Amino acid sequence: MNIKKIAKQAAALTFATALLTGGASQAFAKESGTKDYKKSYGFSHITRHDMLKIPEQQKSEQFKVPQFDPESIKNIPSAKGYDRSGNLIDLDVWDSWPLQNADGTVATYHGYHLVFALAGDPKDVDDTSIYLFYQKKGDTSINSWKNAGRVFKDSDKFVPDDPYLKHQTQEWSGSATLTKDGKVRLFYTAFSGTQYGKQTLTTAQVNFSQPDSDTLKIEGVEDYKSVFDGADGTVYQNVQQFIDEGNYSSGDNHTLRDPHYVEDRGHKYLVFEANTGTKTGYQGEDSLFNRAYYGGGKSFFKKESSKLLQGANKKNASLANGALGFIELNDDYTLKKVKKPLIASNTVTDEIERANLFKMNGKWYLFTDSRGSKMTIDGIGSKDIYMLGYVSDSLTGPFKPLNKSGLVLHMDQDYNDITFTYSHFAVPQAKGNQVVITSYITNRGISNEHHATFAPSFLLNIKGSKTSVVQNSILEQGQLTINE
Repeated sequence: MNIKKIAKQAAALTFATALLTGGASQAFAKESGTKDYKKSYGFSHITRHDMLKIPEQQKSEQFKVPQFDPESIKNIPSAKGYDRSGNLIDLDVWDSWPLQNADGTVATYHGYHLVFALAGDPKDVDDTSIYLFYQKKGDTSINSWKNAGRVFKDSDKFVPDDPYLKHQTQEWSGSATLTKDGKVRLFYTAFSGTQYGKQTLTTAQVNFSQPDSDTLKIEGVEDYKSVFDGADGTVYQNVQQFIDEGNYSSGDNHTLRDPHYVEDRGHKYLVFEANTGTKTGYQGEDSLFNRAYYGGGKSFFKKESSKLLQGANKKNASLANGALGFIELNDDYTLKKVKKPLIASNTVTDEIERANLFKMNGKWYLFTDSRGSKMTIDGIGSKDIYMLGYVSDSLTGPFKPLNKSGLVLHMDQDYNDITFTYSHFAVPQAKGNQVVITSYITNRGISNEHHATFAPSFLLNIKGSKTSVVQNSILEQGQLTINE
């Protein structure tokens, strides 16, 4: 066999392999001598064309997070815990999520509304645990929130036969649902600071003693187990790939967190923050040539890709492969099937947080939070904070951007301002076309007097593919519902 024939067969084999591994468009591009290709991988994308509309659009009052009076902001009086020396201290409280019904509306548990929240010592950045706050249904004031304490004991993570929980060093955000048999099922992110920031989607049933009229006491957890950690890296990036890429020194950002529970037609799902895997459009310089990530027409692609390839954002864009992942669960909340992402943000940002999905007035709405400092879009600055949103007629998409760009909320307060808010979360109401937006206000550790706390809630109006902040709709700090 001559050398030319061997080379030709080798090239054919390489091309065939690329086809089998989902790289058909890239293989065709290389075979034909061009780098440009177009491949959507069968799901929706946050495109550069849409995101470039945002810098001008965000000037509108329609999208602005309300300005809150700093004099009116109060710490949560019951937000108290213990530091590592056993001293009673006031806690910072940041990301929070309510106990919800299967349809996403706020659940009532024995007459109470329950909120799980991340909290910890303001002076200890590694102190991050899930606490439970509860409030009688109908109460709304910040003073009415009571604190049931930490959900998990330090010893709970040493679950026999679970390979991941024993390495947990922090507890990160998630969701909670009230099951059909009246149990509280929590989902959260087990974070391991000793394993290069490994994140594992985790679940447990939270048990309570018989509640009385004034007190709700946690009795412990059961059925505590890991659910998903990224598996083999083909659909979602796993921590080993992050390590192999060079871990923190590479500039990459590994995410697999914020599990949000969704039910549809008797099926159980989690949507979560992730990064795309090797078969769903992985990171790397080749991604900068995928027209599907740009949107718009060919002329836009040529202009924008040229600017990106020659600009300061090139490296960050090549590493950007954020995604809102999707898995199906069995009835016992174990992993049933790994599914493709609902949406991804390749070349735009590596981080789209706080996945939130619910059905409202016949349509599915998907929300996510993101920071301008993580983005690669001209005109978006480091102080910009966003909630982005997408709508579909189906649970699995395709998802189209709300307000033509995806912009739903914008805030650009200074990080050290006590009125800085983040972790915006849309809580659907039982009736109507409005949702309550919750968040936290004041970043942790920036003030001895003002702690991170529940932000004043406010209303967002949703009508089809359009949203708008309802003017003069500021509610109480941490308020979850209206018209109850």
